[in-house]
Amino acid sequence: MINLTLRQLRYFEALARHGHFGRAADACAITQPALSVQIKELEESLGTALFERGARQVQLTNFGKEFALRTRDILRSVEALGDLAQASRDRLVGPLRIGIIPTVAPYLLPTIIGNLTRLHDGLDIHVRETLTPKLIQELADGRLDTAIVALPVSELSFTEVALFTEEFVLVRPGEDEGKPVPDRDTLREMRLLLLEEGHCFRDQALAFCNMHSMLTRELLDGSSLSTLVQMVGAGIGVTLIPEMAVAMETRSASVSIARFKSPRPSRTIGMIWRKTSPLVAQLMQISEVVRDSADMLRERHKAMSPPSAARA
Repeated sequence: MINLTLRQLRYFEALARHGHFGRAADACAITQPALSVQIKELEESLGTALFERGARQVQLTNFGKEFALRTRDILRSVEALGDLAQASRDRLVGPLRIGIIPTVAPYLLPTIIGNLTRLHDGLDIHVRETLTPKLIQELADGRLDTAIVALPVSELSFTEVALFTEEFVLVRPGEDEGKPVPDRDTLREMRLLLLEEGHCFRDQALAFCNMHSMLTRELLDGSSLSTLVQMVGAGIGVTLIPEMAVAMETRSASVSIARFKSPRPSRTIGMIWRKTSPLVAQLMQISEVVRDSADMLRERHKAMSPPSAARA
């Protein structure tokens, strides 16, 4: 009988995913030699090679590809056992792996974490901030319990719970304060600064302007909302940002904020999780905490905003 360990399977899955011993070792929080030993022992137990080793990267053999599919199923089942145990408890305790998109994380995450730890001090929260496609994949693979994203994601295997809707605002150079707010047709003719490809917020802004990335000449990309706002302050162009980002991103930039006339651009933020997750009841509780956190943040921003900003 072949003797395989869960540790070996986890190390194998990491190496198959990263295609590089160093990166896989970092992901597993072990040394590269230790990872190499475990993979070698796994291959010896199986009696066949799992990887083709190159100078800079490794790739799966044909058998390794099939083995990877079975391994992921096994690891997902093991994770599900842990979820099942957690779901059987009366209160929210243990590890909770939350994914969140970058255009929400800096603004809402501190309030969410504060409220979760205050209400459920037994939770061990792990946060993963990355783009929506990666969150969807990691959630499907069982590496995340839930994710906070812009809806819809339209994945049949996921439950989607809408939490709140927020508008986008226009950020212009400070000297543009008081000027008429451009409509979407006028905005298409301006130098519009947007997040780089892969951010769902970019796609939402383009949809509002009825623009397509391949057809735009004056678009400039940034890696974060902070970068975009600072570029606007330097007079390079204009941008759109979600309302929750206004207080943080505009406090140190020479910009003005304007709100569009109807129809106003907006997005719906919600939580997603696997329909098969045994943590459904707990995740519904957590979704209420996230919704309350968003309400708290909005009220805090209203209290801090001067009257002129509120009327902009």
